[in-house]
Amino acid sequence: MGNSGAERTEPATGKRRDEERNKGNISKSPDLNSALMITTGVALLSMFADSILVQLKTLFSDTFSHLRPDEISPDDILLIFLPFAKATGQIALPFLIVLAVVGFVVVRMQVGHIFALDKIKPKIDAFAPSKMLDKLKKMVNPVNPQTVVEFVKSLIKLAIVGMCGFSVLNGRKDELYGLLGLNINASFAVIGSILTQMLINICLAMLVIGLFDKKFQDYQFEKSIKMSKQEIKDEARNAEGDPKIKQKIRQIQMQMARQRMMASIPMADVVVTNPTHYAIAIKYDRLKAPAPMVIAKGVDFVAFKIREIAQNNNIPIVENRPLAQALYKLVPIDGIIPSDMFVAVAEVLAYVYNKDKR
Repeated sequence: MGNSGAERTEPATGKRRDEERNKGNISKSPDLNSALMITTGVALLSMFADSILVQLKTLFSDTFSHLRPDEISPDDILLIFLPFAKATGQIALPFLIVLAVVGFVVVRMQVGHIFALDKIKPKIDAFAPSKMLDKLKKMVNPVNPQTVVEFVKSLIKLAIVGMCGFSVLNGRKDELYGLLGLNINASFAVIGSILTQMLINICLAMLVIGLFDKKFQDYQFEKSIKMSKQEIKDEARNAEGDPKIKQKIRQIQMQMARQRMMASIPMADVVVTNPTHYAIAIKYDRLKAPAPMVIAKGVDFVAFKIREIAQNNNIPIVENRPLAQALYKLVPIDGIIPSDMFVAVAEVLAYVYNKDKR
């Protein structure tokens, strides 16, 4: 579209955005998705922690208190693992359902209602050895700007998340030192509290990183779809239509209108002429209009054709130069005669009616 070498400094138009969206090119942040999913998982874990511990404690207690190795046969192996599989399903099922729903909602919030066939259409040429080698080179190329930027971003995110976790350990190191000599229940309570605070801080850090990444992705996307001034002009021209095609359509429309006009001349009551340059066909039907109407008009060649059709159909032709010129200039086709011209037109119609004894 347009001159691709021109500098793209203009924001994308609505049409360009719709085209990119239909192709599946939108602004989205994988970091924000991951942060929301992990935060949801941590929240679910804190909600169901007591229930999970009770289930696991009951499972292990029942299993190991009733387990008799001397009575186990190879056929009983599946029966031994069946309770574990059942308990795992009961624990994991709520997580899977909620995370699936949250994942769908998060993606829908960023992507919206979109179904891009181009994204799921298989691209055979992508599996060509040359293309795959190029992709591999880009991935391992240490001087590739995109690879360097993504690597630096990953290091920064890892450092921020690590600092959030370390800050909790450093702030509560005295409590960790105090675990020496405590009973196991008290130790687990302190460790659980520290882990909970670490997870909360890490989740908050990931959410903040995700929000910043979303803003960055929005900026990158807007930059990638910017248009040059020439592209905007070309798009506007294409939206309006090719002038040659529009001219051709107008010609066809005029030709069809002229054919309809010529077909209505045999129904006229009279044709008023100039006598050669103008010709106006008039029809008076009390059931259709309160006054006479101009059903056809033309100059030069069109006027000649109107007179010819009128003669072939025995339509009276009356020469009246001022009236013919006034009707041609003031009354459109299928237009009603204006009141200030009633008298002149009535005289012409009266002459025709008297002549035909109507």
